[in-house]
This record gives sequence, C-alpha cells and structure tokens, in this order.
Amino acid sequence: MSWRVGLIDSCGSWPGAIDAAAFVSAGERVERRATTVDSSGHGSRIAQLWAAGDAAFELLLGQVFLSREPASGAAVAAAVDWAVASRADLIHMSLGLEADRAVLAAAVARAIESGCIVVAAMPARGAVVYPAAYPGVIRATGDARCAPGELSCLGPGFFGGCARIAASGPGDFAAATGGGASVGAAWVTRIILSGPRPATASVAVAALTASARYVGRERRGCVPAS
Repeated sequence: MSWRVGLIDSCGSWPGAIDAAAFVSAGERVERRATTVDSSGHGSRIAQLWAAGDAAFELLLGQVFLSREPASGAAVAAAVDWAVASRADLIHMSLGLEADRAVLAAAVARAIESGCIVVAAMPARGAVVYPAAYPGVIRATGDARCAPGELSCLGPGFFGGCARIAASGPGDFAAATGGGASVGAAWVTRIILSGPRPATASVAVAALTASARYVGRERRGCVPAS
C-alpha cells in the first residue's frame, strides 16, 4: 500500500502527482488557484529526493510559494486542510513561520486529529518556528553528522537528517545542492516513507528514535548511538 503525501512548498507540478493546487492570500481570504512553475526549485528538489528512494507514494502538491515572497500562515493552513481533505497520510512542510498563527495552529491540529502525520522543518539552533513548534508535529532539521539515510535524535520528536542532497543513488542530483533544515527534514520524511504504511505519528516517532545513529545535539565528542 503506497503512502499519500502532501508536499506543501513551491512545487507546482511533478510527474505522477495525483493533484495540485496553489494557495494565495488575497486580502482577508485565501484563494485557490492553478499552480505555476517552481520558481525557486525548492519543492522540486524535495520531490526528487523522495523519488530517488525505494518508497511507493502518491504526491499531492500544495503550492504556497509562487514567487520568492514568504507564504502567509493562512495560505499554509488552507493547503494543510486541502491535503487532509485529499486523504493525505503524511504532510511535509520544509518551511517555518517566525510567528504563531492561530489559523495555522488550528489546521495542523485538525490534520493530527484526523490521523495524518505532520513533518515540519525546525532550525537546530535559534528561535522556534511554526508549524514545527506545534504539539504532535514531528520536528526535523539538518545534521552534519548524518550521511544520506542516517538519522540523529535531537530530543523527543525532534530528528536530524542528512543536511545535503548528494549523489547517493539513481535519480539523485549529481552534485550537492541546497542544505540545512529543509533538506534534513526531507530526508527524515524519506525515511518515514520507507517504513510500513499505514502508520501513526507515534509509531513513526518510535521507529525514527530506534533507528537513530546519533543521540543528542551536534557537539564535540558526540558519539553514535549504541
């Protein structure tokens, strides 16, 4: 049984995607529009990283970055609700808002209540961002210690993945590109997708914790997990 994954990012099209929609704030409301090209390539890199793995999945594309301008909390919330209505098993967001938004908190809570796994990027250091800081969200970041496919457990429900996209198999990029929390989060989701489905968030967290090569934050003298 394949996963159904909602990618909320900049990607507006992908071969085999089962649905796609763009969400744009227009005054006090959010408009649902046709998608456009991925101007930054950010979401496309994430989709390509997943496609290079072994997991079978169906992709839903919620485009909230139609340009290099930041996405609003309301637009991201609308994309989350759309993914849930489209029966996503997992929603991935390699994005973060600096301020809490009630509309986004409510949408994420509805997604988790529906049984959807939510993964969101969180910087390893510095201020918290949303939706990663919301209860029940699997937080993920980049960890320089991790090779492709490896994990670190940085705290309860907080995981690090490889901080780069590299040539690790057919379909991967030939050279490293991008990096940081957004790519690390994409690797964490790729590892979740390689596991059995259906799965709950608690099952996914337990599996990630058990498979972590490193425990604790990056620091001098840190050793692999036993």
